[in-house]
Amino acid sequence: MGKTKIAVFASGSGSNFEAIAQACRSGELLAEIVVVITDRPAAYVIERAKKMNIPVAAYEAKAFRSKEAFEKAIVERLADDGVEWLVLAGYMRLIGPTLLNAFPSRIVNIHPSLLPAFPGKDAIGQAIAHGVKVTGVTVHLVDEGMDTGPILAQQAVAVVHNDLEKTAQSIHEVEHVLYKETLQQLFKPIYTTSESQK
Repeated sequence: MGKTKIAVFASGSGSNFEAIAQACRSGELLAEIVVVITDRPAAYVIERAKKMNIPVAAYEAKAFRSKEAFEKAIVERLADDGVEWLVLAGYMRLIGPTLLNAFPSRIVNIHPSLLPAFPGKDAIGQAIAHGVKVTGVTVHLVDEGMDTGPILAQQAVAVVHNDLEKTAQSIHEVEHVLYKETLQQLFKPIYTTSESQK
């Protein structure tokens, strides 16, 4: 039974990347991270990936003449690596048509709110500012909108009153479990069909 080849896209510290990588190593997630794509050459996710001997490719959008050229370079790298799914883990850039067309319904994102509430940046801060008692985590497929794609899984998380740090900590704990469980469900049909065709 082959493993699904995935690319993880990250812009920041990469804690979700590490949780996914560990799940791949332990066999909890039947996938292999073949490359980490980042748009920030100084992102800490690069250090995490190096420690786990996972290749990293950094692309700075400003080095390209257009968003299309930027994404085309990434698509070429993904094709070379035989990537089947894109897994966004704190990737702070809106995915454009070039990547969407190359991976139709095969780009997944995790977002720290119960979408459609609090899309976009600083979702935890938005939730606290609005005074809600419950926020959460959403795993969804990516489309051309900002956190608008079909929802795959959600889990509620209680907001710690006026405490962004503690609320964020609770959310990250849920993210690390919910993401790998959802990805495993998502990748399962690939195995079932390929196995039954043998």
